[in-house]
Amino acid sequence: MGIEFTKYHGLGNDFILIDNRTSTEPCLTPEQAVKWCDRHFGIGADGVIFALPDQDGHDYTMRIFNSDGSEPEMCGNGIRCLAKFLVDLEAADANVSSESLLPRSYKIHTLAGVMVPKIEASGQVTVDMGQPHLLAAEIPTTLAVADQKVIAQPLEVAGQTWDVTCVSMGNPHCITFVEDVAAIALETIGPKFEHHAVFPQRTNTEFIEVVRRDYLKMRVWERGAGITLACGTGACAVLVAGVLNDICDRRATIELPGGPLEIEWSELDQRVYMTGPAEMVFAGQSSI
Repeated sequence: MGIEFTKYHGLGNDFILIDNRTSTEPCLTPEQAVKWCDRHFGIGADGVIFALPDQDGHDYTMRIFNSDGSEPEMCGNGIRCLAKFLVDLEAADANVSSESLLPRSYKIHTLAGVMVPKIEASGQVTVDMGQPHLLAAEIPTTLAVADQKVIAQPLEVAGQTWDVTCVSMGNPHCITFVEDVAAIALETIGPKFEHHAVFPQRTNTEFIEVVRRDYLKMRVWERGAGITLACGTGACAVLVAGVLNDICDRRATIELPGGPLEIEWSELDQRVYMTGPAEMVFAGQSSI
């Protein structure tokens, strides 16, 4: 018997979702996840997400393996897909339509803390991503002393100096603002940022073109996944970095290759809110 799965995507950032509610440990090993994510010999995805039972009084627990087998703390597009998956699972358990359960919110335990996604009646998913972490030790990076922020700090990568701002949304992000985001050779420069010595746990890297204060274009190299069409935590980190550099508003549209996300860094509670879609692609069984 194969393991049942459902594939979802959030703006083209695609994931294999597995109902893992009967066990507190993922039913696949990282090595198996790599095979599942292979786009030629497997199902094909940027990562595998496991819906595990609740932990510490929360609704569910989220674990994720990247396409290279590494385990990130969190994934913004992934948690929107997980929320949709959970609604679909609960609807099937109750023999009702998913739409009849909306709106629906969850408290989901992740390695980055508790995240709260809410699926609206429209199908859009808004996630309370929590407060950003800005100190060098929290990211982590050695670009500054532990208790200082990294804002517009020069960094030498591939013989070029980049001004970078670092933000953690539970996972590390290095953001740099450029004149033309389409001109960045992402496949070449991305790995050099990810594995730079100043990032002891590697980093996600976002290259940003500011079109207006409320509209930014973004391309991303994700730690453990490479070039992807969208990165939810990255979009959140980008807005925070833009505010810190006084080049964008606290609410803006972040345009990714896969489509737009609406991001807000609230002045009231300093929490970051992300709104975007999540869609089912297909379901099946795999014995890989």
